[in-house]
Amino acid sequence: MTQVTCSFCGRKKKDVDLMVSGIHAHICNYCIDQAFQILQEEKKTKDTGDKPSFNLVKPKEMKEYLDQYVVGQDEAKKVIAVAVYNHYKRLMQKVDPDDDIVIEKSNIVMVGETGTGKTYLARTLANMLQVPFCIADATVLTEAGYVGEDVESILTRLLQAADYEVENAEQGIVYIDELDKISRKSDNPSITRDVSGEGVQQALLKLLEGTAVNVPPQGGRKHPDQKMISLNTENILFICGGAFDGIKRIIESRLNTTPLGFTSNSESDDRHHIDDENMLRYINAQDLKSYGLIPELIGRLPVLTYLDPLDKETLNLILTEPKNALTKQYTKLFGMEGIKIDFKKSALEFIVDKAVEYKLGARGLRSICEAIVNDAMFELPSSKEVKELVITREYAIEKFEKSRVKKLKVA
Repeated sequence: MTQVTCSFCGRKKKDVDLMVSGIHAHICNYCIDQAFQILQEEKKTKDTGDKPSFNLVKPKEMKEYLDQYVVGQDEAKKVIAVAVYNHYKRLMQKVDPDDDIVIEKSNIVMVGETGTGKTYLARTLANMLQVPFCIADATVLTEAGYVGEDVESILTRLLQAADYEVENAEQGIVYIDELDKISRKSDNPSITRDVSGEGVQQALLKLLEGTAVNVPPQGGRKHPDQKMISLNTENILFICGGAFDGIKRIIESRLNTTPLGFTSNSESDDRHHIDDENMLRYINAQDLKSYGLIPELIGRLPVLTYLDPLDKETLNLILTEPKNALTKQYTKLFGMEGIKIDFKKSALEFIVDKAVEYKLGARGLRSICEAIVNDAMFELPSSKEVKELVITREYAIEKFEKSRVKKLKVA
């Protein structure tokens, strides 16, 4: 009996996992894998070298999409939409040897109080983007060589979002949250190292500017034997966000600085027009420097935008209007149990009042709602008689007064 062997490498059938037979030839699984790799390489070589084609989403359309999920914050949404749109165009620009104009990326920094929607804005944006997108947290980062994560771990998340395809990852967008947590701990230079503050800022410089970075594919700390993946950050757009708690005092101090003596009428008129309720609208790079960001980092984040504080009207809209509104979420949750839930207007007003009182922004709405409906979510799934739950103001007050959330009040 003739021994079946691979027509390409000569391996015997017993030495391979799989042997595919044709009319006059055979091929083993090893040769199939190798042939597939050759085919992939051949496709890459035949590529004309043009920039990748994206489904361009116009800034106006991008903002309209964000409007469905995020209430208000028109200024921030416009800035982000334009920056992302320009990022698409930048990736599509064709290399012309005679053209000296090179479009540079515009990294963004967003400043806003807690619960105003910075991270939610980024997450919503991620749902519609055609490029790899990841959200990283700056609080866990430390300077290289110390306990914590290196800044390169940010790019590990981007690689994972791109399924480890380096070319795709090099055209992605990264959102770095809690940027304010890596601010300089002191204005005065110290002999002790600021490993989670200024040290991280200096390490971020090379990432934001654009350079080839060795990234550990599985994240974590680097070690000599670990295989690294080289990633060029030149075409990666960075969006940073932070609450910058206390920066209002810095802005107020800058706006109130007047020379000694009498002020002119024009100066007093300018001071009169300042919106004391929303000082963040007057923020500039100088305030970020005073807060503790180093000038080199600020220079690599040229686009600065702010998020408005949430008033009662906006909080009310957040409860009911967006596609993913809280009341719609509870309607769906109770609907799965066959129970209809109805939030009365007076109950919603009570929830909003408490959220304003506790100064937790939109994030506080969820805590208050959970405290109010928790008993119902515990009892009603076991009850077959109740088919409708009406949340009145009296019901909301009664349940809220019994909850532990009441003790969270900010002085």
